[in-house]
Amino acid sequence: MMAASLLRRDKKATAVHLKADLNRTDNSSGVRQLQELLDAVLNPEKPAADTEALDWCKCLIAGGEGFEEFCKTVRSYDNATLCGLVWTANFVAYRCRTCGISPCMSLCAECFNNGDHTGHDFNMFRSQAGGACDCGDSNVMRESGFCRRHRLRTGENVPSIPRDLLLMSEMVLPRFILCIIQYLRDGYIEPDTSTERDLQKVLQQLEPQISFLEELTKMGGAMRTVLTKILTNQQTFKELSMGQEENLYAKKNYDKYLSALKNSGLVSVEEKAQGAAADVTVGAEGGAGAMVLLGTTAPGSPDESNKEEDQDAGQSVGQRKRVKLSSSTKDPCIIESLKHKCFLEELLFWTIKYEFPQKMVTFLLNMLPDQDYKITFTKTFVQHYAFIMKTLMKSHESDTMSNRIVHISVQLFSNEELARHVTEECQLLDIMVTVLLYMMESCLIKSELQDEDNSRHVVVNCSEALLKNNTYWPLVSDFINILSHQSVAKKFLEDHSLLMLWMSFVSFFQGMNLNKRELNEHVEFESQTYYAAFAAELEACAQPMWGLLTHCKVKETQEYTKTVVRYCLETLQIWFDAIGFIDEPAPNQVTFHLPLHRYYAMFLSKAVKCQGLDLDSLLPDQEMLMKIMVHPLQIQACLSEIHSNMWVRNGLQIKGQAMTYVQSHFCNSMIDPDIYLLQVCASRLDPDYFISSVFERFKVVDLLTMASQHQNAVLDSEQERPMLEGALTFLVILTSLRIHLGMTDDEILRAEMVSQLCMNDRTHSALLDLIPENPNPKSGIVPGSCSFEEMLSAVADFKAPVFEPGGSMQQGMYTPKAEVWEKEFDPIMVVLRTVYRRDVQSAMDRYSAFLKQCGIHTGNPWPPYKERTPLHPCYKGLIKLLHCKTLHIVIFTLLYKIWMDHQNMSEHVLCMVLYLIELGLDNQVQDNKEDEEPCIEEHCHDSWFPGTNLLSNLHHVINFVRVRVPETAPEVKREAPPSTSTEASSYGQNSRRLTGNWRENLREAQVFSLVAERRRKFQEIINRSNTEATQVVRPKSSSTRWVPPGTPPQLVTEILEIRESMLSLLIKLHQKLSSKQNSLSASWLEDMDTSRHAHGDGITAIERILTKAATRSCQIKRSIQDICGKVCPPVPPKKNSPSDKKTMDKEERRQRARERQQKLLAEFASRQKSFMETAMDVESPDTEAAMDLGASEVMESEVLYDCVICGQSGPSTEDRPTGLVVLLQASSVLGHRCKSKEAKKLPTSDEEHIYAADTCGVAHDVRLTLMQRFFKDSSCLQSVSIGWDGGVYVQTCGHTLHIDCHKSYMESLRNDQVLQGFSVDKGEFTCPLCRQFANSVLPCRPGRGTEAGAWHTPTNKKTCVLVKEVEDLQEKLGLFPTESNLSKEMELVIKDIKNTTQKKYMDYGKNPGSPDNDFLFMYSVARTNLELELVHRGGNLCSGGASAAAKRSCLNQLFHVLAMHMRLYSIDSAYNPWTKLTQVTESREADGFEEERPEVPMLFRDVPSLLIIFVLTMPQPLRKEHFSCLVKMLYNLQFTQALAALSSKFSPEERQAWSTAGALKKNAANAEKSFEALLSHVITELSKDKSVYKVNAEETPMLISSVWSPQSIEFSLQQFCLPFLRLSCLLQHHLYGDTLAGCLEEEEFSSLAVCLGLLPSAPQPPSIVHSASCLQWVVSTFDLVSQWCAEVTGLSQMQAEQSLTLLVQDPQWAAPRLLQLPDNYNIIFQYYHRKACTACKKVPKDPALCLVCGAFVCLKGVCCKQQGTCECVLHSQHCGAATGIFLLINASVIIIIRGHRFCLWGSVYLDAHGEEDRDLRRGKPLFLCEERYRVLEQQWVSHTFDHINKRWGPHYNGL
Repeated sequence: MMAASLLRRDKKATAVHLKADLNRTDNSSGVRQLQELLDAVLNPEKPAADTEALDWCKCLIAGGEGFEEFCKTVRSYDNATLCGLVWTANFVAYRCRTCGISPCMSLCAECFNNGDHTGHDFNMFRSQAGGACDCGDSNVMRESGFCRRHRLRTGENVPSIPRDLLLMSEMVLPRFILCIIQYLRDGYIEPDTSTERDLQKVLQQLEPQISFLEELTKMGGAMRTVLTKILTNQQTFKELSMGQEENLYAKKNYDKYLSALKNSGLVSVEEKAQGAAADVTVGAEGGAGAMVLLGTTAPGSPDESNKEEDQDAGQSVGQRKRVKLSSSTKDPCIIESLKHKCFLEELLFWTIKYEFPQKMVTFLLNMLPDQDYKITFTKTFVQHYAFIMKTLMKSHESDTMSNRIVHISVQLFSNEELARHVTEECQLLDIMVTVLLYMMESCLIKSELQDEDNSRHVVVNCSEALLKNNTYWPLVSDFINILSHQSVAKKFLEDHSLLMLWMSFVSFFQGMNLNKRELNEHVEFESQTYYAAFAAELEACAQPMWGLLTHCKVKETQEYTKTVVRYCLETLQIWFDAIGFIDEPAPNQVTFHLPLHRYYAMFLSKAVKCQGLDLDSLLPDQEMLMKIMVHPLQIQACLSEIHSNMWVRNGLQIKGQAMTYVQSHFCNSMIDPDIYLLQVCASRLDPDYFISSVFERFKVVDLLTMASQHQNAVLDSEQERPMLEGALTFLVILTSLRIHLGMTDDEILRAEMVSQLCMNDRTHSALLDLIPENPNPKSGIVPGSCSFEEMLSAVADFKAPVFEPGGSMQQGMYTPKAEVWEKEFDPIMVVLRTVYRRDVQSAMDRYSAFLKQCGIHTGNPWPPYKERTPLHPCYKGLIKLLHCKTLHIVIFTLLYKIWMDHQNMSEHVLCMVLYLIELGLDNQVQDNKEDEEPCIEEHCHDSWFPGTNLLSNLHHVINFVRVRVPETAPEVKREAPPSTSTEASSYGQNSRRLTGNWRENLREAQVFSLVAERRRKFQEIINRSNTEATQVVRPKSSSTRWVPPGTPPQLVTEILEIRESMLSLLIKLHQKLSSKQNSLSASWLEDMDTSRHAHGDGITAIERILTKAATRSCQIKRSIQDICGKVCPPVPPKKNSPSDKKTMDKEERRQRARERQQKLLAEFASRQKSFMETAMDVESPDTEAAMDLGASEVMESEVLYDCVICGQSGPSTEDRPTGLVVLLQASSVLGHRCKSKEAKKLPTSDEEHIYAADTCGVAHDVRLTLMQRFFKDSSCLQSVSIGWDGGVYVQTCGHTLHIDCHKSYMESLRNDQVLQGFSVDKGEFTCPLCRQFANSVLPCRPGRGTEAGAWHTPTNKKTCVLVKEVEDLQEKLGLFPTESNLSKEMELVIKDIKNTTQKKYMDYGKNPGSPDNDFLFMYSVARTNLELELVHRGGNLCSGGASAAAKRSCLNQLFHVLAMHMRLYSIDSAYNPWTKLTQVTESREADGFEEERPEVPMLFRDVPSLLIIFVLTMPQPLRKEHFSCLVKMLYNLQFTQALAALSSKFSPEERQAWSTAGALKKNAANAEKSFEALLSHVITELSKDKSVYKVNAEETPMLISSVWSPQSIEFSLQQFCLPFLRLSCLLQHHLYGDTLAGCLEEEEFSSLAVCLGLLPSAPQPPSIVHSASCLQWVVSTFDLVSQWCAEVTGLSQMQAEQSLTLLVQDPQWAAPRLLQLPDNYNIIFQYYHRKACTACKKVPKDPALCLVCGAFVCLKGVCCKQQGTCECVLHSQHCGAATGIFLLINASVIIIIRGHRFCLWGSVYLDAHGEEDRDLRRGKPLFLCEERYRVLEQQWVSHTFDHINKRWGPHYNGL
C-alpha cells in the first residue's frame, strides 16, 4: 500500500523523504519503505524496455538532487590513480616499447600525448579486439612513461567521502543489479531449442540499464568501491538471488538459472555418473567432446593402453576413430560444473552465455581500476575458463567472441603480480593446459603417417572449423601471455605432470596435415588446410616454446631444460612406437609439422648456448638419434623434390607449404630447428652412415656411378640434376650453417640482415618483417645486444626516395654497403632464406653487378666462398662429415663425371662439390688417430681411400673402378684391361649379384654400394644395443627393385681404367673451364696472388682450393707440380648413344635460344626507350617535340599527317579529315588561384579556417553577377570570360589518325570485353601508339599548318588603313562552310567539348542556352587553354621556346574548330566594340527605349576576352597585320584601364597633385604617349562624377603610407598590362608560328611589346621601357579617353563602390597551389580522425580531406549521399569540376577522382625511413615529403593525372 502511495508522489520529493528517513539512527521504517518501493519499481515481470524504473533509480540514488549534479559531486571524490579507459575495436591507441614492461601495454591518445615519449620506440595502432589504457599501472609500464595526470598520485589529496552521499546507492544498486540478472535469466534460451537465437533482442532491451551501470563506473573510484562491495558480497547474493519464498516468479526464474548452470562443465553430470571408464557416445550437449579427461590409467603402462585401444577400435564414429586420452589431471574441479557465490560470478556467467555482449564487457572492464574488484574478477574469470572455451566452440560468431575474450583476458593476465597470484591460488596453468587439451581433442583423427593401418597416433584434423578459423587463438594467446611472466613460467617448468600433459598436447600436432605424393592423376581438389596447420604449429606450439625458452637463459635454470629435454625424448619415443616406425620412412609422404623434434632441438640449442650444459648428457642413444634424424631429413629431401617438380600433381598448395616452411615468420620455428637437429645427429652418428642416408633420401644414389649411363629406379632423368643439386646444397648448408652452432645473437642478426639485403634492396619495414623475431626480438632492446638500427647502419646505406618523371613513387630503401658485398655476401644463407627461387638469382645478379662496377671481376662470377665462424666445441663432430670416405668417393665420382661431360651434371653441381672440398680443407679433424674401429673400416672400403682425411685423400690415385652399366653403354665395347692389378678397386654400383670368378680375380674386390653399406652399419648398431626390438622383422623396402614395364637392357659389369686423383681431376677441370691446354704451368703455385681469389668464377675457385691444399701439405704441393707438368686433355668415350647427344644438344639449343631471346628483348627495350623519349614525354621540357604543333618552320606545302592506325601519311581533306588524339577535361585549376604566392594552410584546429572568397573563380563570378545587375545581358556576356571553374582544357599526345580509322578502332574496343579502366561508351580510349588516355579527336583543318607566306609579310600600311580593313572584315559575314565530313566532325567535337563540363559551368546568361551564352562559352574555352598554358609555362613567357605544356597544346587546331563554330554568330554592327575602340562617336540620344539597360562601359570590359572574340569572329585565316592591329587598339584600352585603376588607389591629395602635374604636359608634342598627361586626363574626366572617387575618402589614413613615384607608377602600369601582352603573344605564337624569345623577368614587358609590334625594336637597356610609348592612337587620344570615361560617369543608377569594384580589376593571379600541409601527420590525424561529419554529426568511418580547398568529407559515407552519389564524388564535381584530390585520414594515402574513375595515388607522408604507411598499419610517426607533394601539385596543375597514374578503376559514385 505504502509503495503505491509513494509511486504516485513526485520522484524527487520521495527520494528526499526516503533519504532523510534512512539517515536517522533508527532507519528501519525507511528501509522498509524503500524495499517496498523497489519491489514495485524494479519488477522484472514488467518489460525491460520500460524506462520508468531507470528514472526512479536515478532519482533515488541521487537522493533528490539532479542526477548530473550528483555525478559531479561523486567525481570530485575520485581517488583513482589509473586511467583504465576502456575502448572497443577500431579505436586508435598507442604502444610504447620503451616504456612497456608487458608487450601488451597500450595507452589512450590523451595519456600518450600528455606523456613524454620523444625518441622512444612507439607506434600508433588500431585496436583489433579492444583494450584499456594502462597509464598509471606500474605493473605493466615504467612510471617514466605515465602522463602528467597519472604521474601525480592523485589518491592522496582527495577528501574522504561523506557517508550519506552514497547511502542510497548502497541500498538501491543491489536490487538494480539483481533486476538485470533476472532479465538475463529470463531471456536466455538454450541454443538447441530455438533455431535462431533471440539473444540479441534481450540485450537490446537491456541496453539502457547496462549503459547506466557503465555511467556509474565512470563516476570514479568512490562509486566503483560501492559497486565492488555489491558485486562481491556473498551475503547479499544469498539473500537476493533466490527471491522470497512466496514469489512464484522468482522461483521459476531461479530454476532457469540452475538448469543453465548444469550445462556449464566440460563433462556433464550424467556422464560423470556413468563413470570415467565407459566410453560415452556423443550426446547433444558435448559436441564431439565426449572424452573423459579424468582417465585413471597412467601413460606408463603400455599393455593397458593397448587393451583400451582394441576396445576403442571397435566403436568408430563415422570414419573417424574415437580417441581417448589417458591423462591424469590434478584437480577434477577444473571440469566440474560451476557454483556461484556472488553477483559478479553470475554476471560473468551470463556474459559468457550471451557470448560476450560489448556493453557488458565494457562494464566489467571499466571496474578494473578497483584493486579488490580486479582480484575477485580475475579469479572468477579463471573459474569460468573451461566454460568460456565450451561456449566459444559452439558459437557461430567465434571471431567476434574471440576478440571480446581477449579484450578481457589481456587486461588480467598481462599483470605479473596478478597472474602469479591466480596461478598459485586457482591453478591457472592446470586449467589452461587442460582446457586446451580438451579443445583439441574434439577434432582428432588417426594419423596416416608411416604405418597407415596400425598407427596408434592421433593428430588434429586441420580441416575442422576449430583449426581453420583459428578458434583456439584466444586460449593460446592467454597461455603465451602468462608464460611471458618468469614466475609463472618457472611454476610450469617445475611441474612435471603439467609438462607431460603439455607434451601430449604438442604431440597432437606432430605429423598433422600429411601430404601423399600423387603419382598418376592430378589431385582433384586442392585443399588449403595447410594454412591452418602452419598457423596452429606456430601459435599453439612454437610460441609457447619461445616463451619458455626466454626463461631458460642462465645456468641456474639448467634443471628446467633437462626436464623438458627428457620429456621431449619420452614423447618422441612414444610417437615412434605409435606410428610403428622402425628405420625407413614411408615413401612419398611428407609432413612439415614436427613440433616435438623442434622443441627438443631448441631446448638443446639453448642448453649448450646459454646454460653451459654438455650436449652428450642430453642426447639419447645412437638408435634413437637415427630415428630422430629421419623425418627432418625427409622434409629437406621433399623440399628438393617439390622444387624439382616431382609433386606437381599435388597442385600449387604443396609449393605453398614448401614456401611457408622457410618463410621469415616460420623459419626460426621450423627449418632452423630441423637443420640444427640434423647437425646434432650428423655430429654424433657415423659420418658414412649419415652421408649415404642423405643421398639415399634424395634418391640420387643410382646417379653416383662412374659409368656414363645408369638406370634410376626412382627418378626421371630430368629430375636427377635438380635432386643432385639439392642434395649437395643441403650438405653444404648442413656443414656450413652456424646459426645454432656458435654464432652470437648479433652475428645471427647481421647474417640475416645481409642475406635479405643481398636479395633485394629493402624498405625498413620489409626488413623488420623479413628478419625472424627470435633470437632477436625487435620490440624492446635486449641489454648487451646490438639493436636492429645499429646493425642496419653498419651493413647498409640508405637510398632516399627518388622520383622518376613517369611519376612512379619510390620508397626509401636500404642497400648493402660495398664491403658487405665484398666480405659478407653469403650465398648459402641466401639459399636457406629464399622463399622464391628467383631471389637467389637476383642476389647473384646484384653481386655480379657489384663486381663489374668495382672492376673486381667482369665475367659471370660463382657464388663466393665465405669463411665460417668457429664451431662450438660440442659440435666438432660435424666436421667428420667432410672427412669421411663416402663423401670423398662421391666427390671423386662427381669430379670425374663433370670432366667427362656425363649427362645431368651442371655448373651448380661443380660449385657445390668445390665448396665441400674447400670446407673440408678449412675444417681439419683434430685427432690423428685413423679411426676408432679399424676392423669395420678395413673391409669396408680401403680399396678406395687409405684413410678419412681429405688432405691425404686428395692426391690418392684411383686406378680401376668396377661399374655396372647397361649393355648398350659405350664402356662395354672396349676390351677389359688385365685385372690383376693389386690397386684395382671395385665400385659395383647397384650390384646385388656378383659371379664367383670375379671374386677370385680381384682379391680385394669389395662391392661398395652406398645403400648396402648404410644398411650393414645400421644392422651392427642395432645388434650392439641388445634390445628386443631386433626381433622385429625389418622390411627391406629399398632392396626389392621395381621393374618398369619396358624393361631396360641388362646390366653388365665392366671395369674402367681411371688413373686419376681428386687433385688431377681438379687440374683437368681447370683446363676445361679455361678451355686452354696447360692452363696451369708447373710453377704457377709460386707466383700465386691469393688476394684476388675471393671473388671470381670456377677457375678462381679451383685455384683457391689448390693453393689452400698446397699450403697445408707439402706432398700435395709436389703432386700438383707433377700433374701440371704432364697433363693431357680427356678423351671422353665416343658418344654412340643418340640420347646422350640429344640432351647435350638440347642444353646447347636452350642456351642459344635464351641468348637470342635476351638479344631480342634488349633490342626491343632500346627501341621502346627511344620511342618513349620522342613520343611520350610526359614531363620533360625537351625542345624537339615529336610533332611540335606550333612549329616555327614556314611550310609552303600542305601539312602531311601520319595516321597511327593505318600507318598512311597524307594531308587532312574535307572528305577524309585527320584528327589529333585529344583528352578533353573540365578543370577548375585556374579558378583556385589566389592573389598571394603563399599556399593556404590546412586548418588543424577549430580556430583556423579557409575562406574561398579571394580565389580567381569567385572574383570573376562576383564581377559577372554585378555587371548583370546593371547592364544589358548580351553585352555582359562579351565583357568577361568564364571557364575559370569548370573550363574545358584540351591536351593532346601529338599523334594523329584518320577519323574513319578512329571510328573502327572504337568499334573494336567496344567489342573487346577486357576493358582497362576506361569507358568506351563515354568515348574514352587510349592512343593506339603511346597508350595515353584520350576521349576525343580534334579535326585538323586542311591546308597549311600555320599561316604562311603572304599572311606573314610585315605590313607597311598605315594603322588607320588597317583599322578600316579590320572593320570591313568584321562586317563581312562568315561564309557558311559547305556540309562535309570535316564540318560534321567539327560540330561533333564542339558537342564533346560542351559535354565535358557540367551545365552549371556553361549557363551564365539570363536565359540559358541562348546564342549569347553559347558564344561566351566558346570563346572562354580558348581563353581557358591560353591561360592554362601560361600557368604551365610558369606564369610568364620568360622561358620562351616550346615548353612541355606546349607539346600537349593543340591551340592552333582548337582555334579553327572554335572559329568555324563562332561563324554562326555575327556581332551586331551597332554594338560592335571595335567602333568604340577606334572612333569617337556622338553619344546616341536616349531613345524611347529608356528601360533598356546600357551596354557595359569599355573601361569595365575584359580586354583579353575582346581580343579572342575579334580573332574568332573574323574570317579565317586572319592576316598577321590585322591581328597586330587588333592588339594595338586593345592595348590602348588596357592602358587606359590601368590608369583608371591606378588613379583610384591615390589619396585625394595625390590625385590632385598628379592631375595638375599632368595637365602641364598635355600640350607637349607627344602628350598621347606620356602617362602623366593621360593619367591627369583620366583623373579629370572621372572626377566629373563626384561619386567615383568618393568611396576611398574614408579609408585615406591607411593608404597614405605609400607615396607614388613615377617609377612605381610605371611599374604598376606594366604589371597591369602584362597579362594581356602575354596572352596576345601566346596566341600569336600558336596562330602564326612566331617563336617566343626567352628573356629576363624584368625585360619581359619590352620583349613582348617588340614581339607584338607595339615597339619597333627593343630599347637599350630594355628595362627602362615606358609602357606609354607602346600606345598607338588612330583618333584624338583625349577625346577617345573622355568618351570611355563618360560611359562610366554617366551611370546613374549604379552606386559608386560598385562602379569602383568594376573599375579596379586586377588581372594578376599567383600560380595555383594545393593547401600547405603540416610537417607531422599526427597533427592532421588527431584533429580530423575524431571530427564529426557536418551532415550527420557522427564521426565518419572513412574521413577524407580535399587538398584543394580543405573541405572535410566522408568517403563512402551513406549519411552524405545525395541522389545515390557519395560525398567525395559530389565534392570533386563541385570543387574541381570532376577532379578531386583527397587525403584519406585513416590511411594517410591520397586518392584522385577524375570523372567516373578513381585511383590510389600514394602517400605524401613518409616515415623516418622514407616509407609510406598505408592504412597506418605500422603507426610510426609520418612526415611530409615535400618532393612528393610537389609532384602531386605538378600533376594537378598540368592535368596529367590520367597519363601518369596507371591503375584506374570506376567508382560508381560510391566514394
